[in-house]
Amino acid sequence: MRLYSMPSSGNSYKVRLILALTRRVAEIVDCEYGSDALARSKADGTLPYGKVPALLLDDGRVLGESNAILWYLGEGSDFIPEDAVLRAQMLGWMFWEQYNHEPVIAVRQALVSYPHRAADATPERLADLLERGHALLQVMEDALKGRDWLVGQTASLADLCLYAYTHTAGTRGGYDLTRFPDLTSWLARVEGMPGFTRLDQ
Repeated sequence: MRLYSMPSSGNSYKVRLILALTRRVAEIVDCEYGSDALARSKADGTLPYGKVPALLLDDGRVLGESNAILWYLGEGSDFIPEDAVLRAQMLGWMFWEQYNHEPVIAVRQALVSYPHRAADATPERLADLLERGHALLQVMEDALKGRDWLVGQTASLADLCLYAYTHTAGTRGGYDLTRFPDLTSWLARVEGMPGFTRLDQ
């Protein structure tokens, strides 16, 4: 397989993480913002939605959208629960991550981390994203009270997809993670999983 991946992107990192955790091997093509590799991949139609990540399968078919790729790579693993209700709850978190969490937590990180986004990083917008982001992190904190994982008794795709941008929310986004002790413990549990790989690896 070949993974077209932006090294600094949480969405791309999700895919690299599940590859590591499931001991899968893929050729990695780094497509950082502004790189020739990204421009070429867009120009030649490699990226299904014109963005990374994208996973080129051995048979030539290509998958796009990070959480869809997670589902494909998670098939047959313990990261997808056997119980239908737990699977639906897992998918609920994955939809929530893309619809609620990522547009706030990831966007604030992008605004303060990427020079090409600096013009959009107005004090008003950053303050709004900070307030909304803390509220979203509280949703996760409440869900993790008395629980090790978001769904069921073991880690699922929900944990992997939400870990990606949550673990850098403090360092890259300026969110105060000390408010969320259960969430912080959950981050440590993900990092303790066999095969875990960091964003910068």
